[in-house]
Amino acid sequence: MTNYGFFKVAAAVPSVKVADCFYNVEQIKELIEKAADQGVEIIVFPELSVTAYTCMDLFAQQPLLKSAQKALAQLLKETENLNITAIVGMPVAVDNKLINAAVVFQTGEIHGIVPKSYIPNYKEFQELRWFTSASDLTGHTALLCGKEILVGNNLLFTKQNGTDQVSFAVEICEDLWVPIPPSSRYATCGADIIFNLSASNELIGKNHYLQSLIKQQSARCISGYVYASAGFGESSTDLVFAGNGIIAENGKIIAKSGRFTMQQQLVISEIDIEGIRRDRTISNSFTERDRSCSTDRDQVCTIGLPESKIPETKTNSPFILSRHIEAHPFVPQGEALNDRCEEIFNIQVAGLAKRLVHTNCKTAVIGISGGLDSTLALLVTVQTFDALKFPRKGIIAVTMPGFGTTDRTYRNAVDLMKSLGVTLREISIKEACLQHFNDIGHNPVNHNVVYENAQARERTQILMDVANQENGLVIGTGDLSELALGWATYNGDHMSMYAVNCSIPKTLVKSLVQWVANNKTDKKSKATLLDIAETPISPELIPADEKGNIRQKTEDLVGPYELHDFFLYHFIRFGSSPSKIYYLARIAFREEYDHTTIKKWLQTFFRRFFSQQFKRSCLPDGPKVGSVSLSPRGDWRMPSDASAQLWMDEINKL
Repeated sequence: MTNYGFFKVAAAVPSVKVADCFYNVEQIKELIEKAADQGVEIIVFPELSVTAYTCMDLFAQQPLLKSAQKALAQLLKETENLNITAIVGMPVAVDNKLINAAVVFQTGEIHGIVPKSYIPNYKEFQELRWFTSASDLTGHTALLCGKEILVGNNLLFTKQNGTDQVSFAVEICEDLWVPIPPSSRYATCGADIIFNLSASNELIGKNHYLQSLIKQQSARCISGYVYASAGFGESSTDLVFAGNGIIAENGKIIAKSGRFTMQQQLVISEIDIEGIRRDRTISNSFTERDRSCSTDRDQVCTIGLPESKIPETKTNSPFILSRHIEAHPFVPQGEALNDRCEEIFNIQVAGLAKRLVHTNCKTAVIGISGGLDSTLALLVTVQTFDALKFPRKGIIAVTMPGFGTTDRTYRNAVDLMKSLGVTLREISIKEACLQHFNDIGHNPVNHNVVYENAQARERTQILMDVANQENGLVIGTGDLSELALGWATYNGDHMSMYAVNCSIPKTLVKSLVQWVANNKTDKKSKATLLDIAETPISPELIPADEKGNIRQKTEDLVGPYELHDFFLYHFIRFGSSPSKIYYLARIAFREEYDHTTIKKWLQTFFRRFFSQQFKRSCLPDGPKVGSVSLSPRGDWRMPSDASAQLWMDEINKL
C-alpha cells in the first residue's frame, strides 16, 4: 500500500459552550474519532477550543484553568487508542504567566506546547489583558496533566508517513497576520505543513482577505497550510464567529468548510508532500533563505512523534484520496477560464509585438490549415497588428492544400482569413511534393513517414521563402502538447521564426479559440471559429476517406490529448512518478477511460517524451505563459539521448 506522497490532514470546527470545558472536549473527541476513521494523520482545532475563545476575564479564574486541564486529561484518555495526532487550543500556565497555547498530543501523550507569538491588543481584541507572548517567556516547560512538557515557538514536529517523515509546525491566529509570520521561519527550517489554530471574527470582506493570506503564506512557504477557526457557540456579545476550516497547498485552497453553520464541521484533504519538496528543491530562492537562517535552524527543537504501537484496524484498506483531482489542470472552470484566456492571449500578443518591433517587421507570414493551432496563431497575430496599429493586410496568411486537405478545413481556413481581413494566399503543395517524390524515388502510393514529412517540410519551405520575399516573420503554430509528444516534423512545422503557441497545451488551445470567438470577433468569424473548435484534430497528411472526411485523426494515433496534457502537467509541474500519475489519472478520468487505456497512453507519453527531446532542444523563441514550459532555454533542459528505461519499467509494473 502506498500513499503516493500524500498526507491526510483535517481542520475541525466543533460547536462549543463558553467555559464548559467538558462539553467542548466531548465535541472535540467526536471529531477526532470521525477523522481517525477516515485515515486522517493530523487534525487541528480552533484557538482555545477547550475553553472557547470568548471567555474574557474568566481566563483569570482558577476554576476554568483547572477544568481545562481535567478536560484535556479526559480527552487524552479517551483518544489514547487512536492513531492520529491532534492539536487543540487552551490556556496554559507557564512560570506564573498564562499563554494562549496549542497542545500537540498523540495516543494519550502530550508531545509539545506551542504558545502564541503575537498577542493582538487593538480594536475588538484585548488578549494582552490575559495572555503573555511567547517572546516574554523565560521557562521552556510547563506542568500539564501531571507531566513537564516542552514549551516554545521553536518546536518542529516530525511524524512518520509510510517510509518517509513529515515535519509540521504550529502558529496561532494573529501569527499569520504579521509581516513575518512564524510559519516563514518554520518552513525554511523544514516544516512541510503549518497548522493554524484561530478565532477570527467575521467582518465585511474579511473572509476574502483571510483566504488570500492563507493562499499567499502557503505559496511563500511552499507548504501545506491547515487553518481551523472558531465557530458556532462562541459568545456573540460583540462578535460573531462563522467557523472556518481551510486547507491550502502552495498557493491554492484545496478544501474548505461552509460558514455560518450551526453544526460542527470536519474538513479533510491530502497535502502532496512530494510535490512540496520537489518545488522547494528546484526553487533556489527558497534554499538560499534556508542557508541564511542557519541560526534559526540551530535554535529549532525537533520533536519526533513516536510510531504508534496500536495495531491498525484496517490494515488492508487502500489509501483513499479525498481531494479533487482536476482532469484538465490547464483549463480552469467557470469565470476563472475567461480571466485565464484573456491573460494568456495578452501574453502571446505582447511577446509577438516585441519581436515585430525589434526586427522592424510589419509583415507576418503564417500557414493556415483550418485547424485549432494555426487558427489561434492567426488570431494572436491579428490582435498584435491591431495593437501596433499595423494594417491587417500585412499578415500574409497562406493556405497550402495537400493530399489530405478536406473541404471542411479548407473552407474554414479561407472563410476565416477573409473575415479577418488579412492577405490571403493559396499555394498548393501537391505538384511540388510529387516532383520531390520523383526526385528521391519515392512511390506516392506509399503513405509512410516520407510521404507525410515531405508535405510538412514543403509547407515550411514555402512559408520561409515567402517571409524572405516580404521581409516578414514566419509565425509558428505548434503547441505545447505537440512538443511534449514530438508530434511535429523535424525542420518542418517544428520550425518558425517566432512560436506564439509554444507553451499552450492542446486542451487550452481549444478554450482560447472559443474565448476569442465569443469575445473578440464579429458574427461571421465567430461561426467559423466555433466550427474549427469542433473539427477533429489532424495533420491532414493522408488522403481523406471516400466520403471526404478526415481519415488521419491525431488522437487515434498518439492518444487523447486530455490524457497527455494531464500526464504532462503532473510530470513537469510536480515531478510525479509514472505510478503516481497513473493513480491520479484513474481518479480524474474514472468515468472516461478504463485502467488499461490509461496505462497504454501513459506508456506512449513517456516513450515519446524521451525519444523526441531532440526536437525540443532546438526550438524557436516563443512566450512562456504558464508554470509548465518545455523551452530548452528555460524550464526544461534534458539530454536528447537520456534513457527512458527507469520510467518505462515502473509503468510496466503497474
